[in-house]
Amino acid sequence: MIPNPDKPSVTILATGGTIAGAADATTPSAGYRSGRISIADMLAAVPGIGGLAEITAEQISNVGSQDISFDIMIRLATRINALLADTDIHGVVVTHGTDTMEETAHFLNLTVNSAKPVVITGAMRPATAISADGPLNLYNAVAVAADDDAIGRGVLVVMNDRIHGAHSLTKTNTTSVETFISPINGLIGTVIYGQTRYFRWPFRKHTYQSDFSLTGVAALPRVDILYACADMSADLIHCSVKMGARGIVIAGDGNGNMNAATLTAAAEVAKQGIVVVRASRVPSGTVGRNVEVDDDALGLIASDELNPAKARILLMLALLKPRTPEEIQQLFQAY
Repeated sequence: MIPNPDKPSVTILATGGTIAGAADATTPSAGYRSGRISIADMLAAVPGIGGLAEITAEQISNVGSQDISFDIMIRLATRINALLADTDIHGVVVTHGTDTMEETAHFLNLTVNSAKPVVITGAMRPATAISADGPLNLYNAVAVAADDDAIGRGVLVVMNDRIHGAHSLTKTNTTSVETFISPINGLIGTVIYGQTRYFRWPFRKHTYQSDFSLTGVAALPRVDILYACADMSADLIHCSVKMGARGIVIAGDGNGNMNAATLTAAAEVAKQGIVVVRASRVPSGTVGRNVEVDDDALGLIASDELNPAKARILLMLALLKPRTPEEIQQLFQAY
């Protein structure tokens, strides 16, 4: 491709998801299959997108995001880093399913080592649906990736005219196009038919500021998430360790709490070198250190602003090299 000096160059990396989904029925239905449409066909359904940027596209995978693996995430981050090292590339767009979008966004926010825009988008309605939301989401994502004002803001997620930061956003509804919100830190901005407006910068370290690297990394350490509930079984902690988990994230009650038996089990495995992070099953809010739980005495980590899924991502990357519990806690406060 010969770059056009009048337009920025944007590469789209497609991974599948609802945005690439299609229904078999000819009548309105909620049923569909993810990952059935290629990125070339998706682009053909977006009028005027070529006016925003010089676009190239690659198919990384074509799966529903429930099947996004860490192998795919590592390949995706590696490819993004290679693309953004090219001075001719202004930014990258990733098309992705919404089920695990926040996890991939957080992973890329920690492992992409460039300040250039990386924008993830998807859809809540498949491409064949009445009033499909994918085409406009893709149009707006390319507009953000081509925008100089997006540089240095970390990995962004563009959905439903909103620009979210990877650190804060979370999915809140199973079917609504307004499913994503950023309850802790708020939106980064908005994008209306390609017109961008930014409200703020990320508050935490990300991308080019990150201390994490995937160089030489082929796989990530196992970290399990356990969901806290009334009368939770403490043996789940020991089962995870027995199956090879090097870390455990508790999706705790309230401020990262768990019952007394589970708390005792968590402290026991922490003494054995298993890192236990207290997150919360509550949709928003922070998990404070040494509030109801004496983390210092028990050797536990508080997730701060990260929900269980994102806490797991950060912990997996943290465990790629030896770190003390104090150093891991600092990572949760920094990222």
